[in-house]
Amino acid sequence: MPDATELLHINLHEVFSERDAHKRQAAIERAYAKDVRFLDPEGEVVGQQALNDSAQRLLDGAPAEFAFEEDGPRYVGHDTAALPWRFGPPGSPVARGIDILTVRDGRVSVLRTLLASETDT
Repeated sequence: MPDATELLHINLHEVFSERDAHKRQAAIERAYAKDVRFLDPEGEVVGQQALNDSAQRLLDGAPAEFAFEEDGPRYVGHDTAALPWRFGPPGSPVARGIDILTVRDGRVSVLRTLLASETDT
């Protein structure tokens, strides 16, 4: 079972960066609770399929050269982990944010995404 540091990696690199739907779904099934809650500025969805659909919509709306990159250290607590990121052409982000994971029984139970204000990117 992945630890919190690995879950941060899976979330950013194997889910939200993964354009292959089958690989992304396998990563979701490995790392997230079946009833995972995903909260971002657009709202809240529940469940692995809803999370997969959200990642797909995000990637479908972005140019192919856009990528997620880690934008700082990984923060890990007892049942919480966080990772800042940037998104856009490599080295030229158009968005920055942080993902905050709540971990239950070795899986992500809640994923919260906060975006930096436009003046902070």
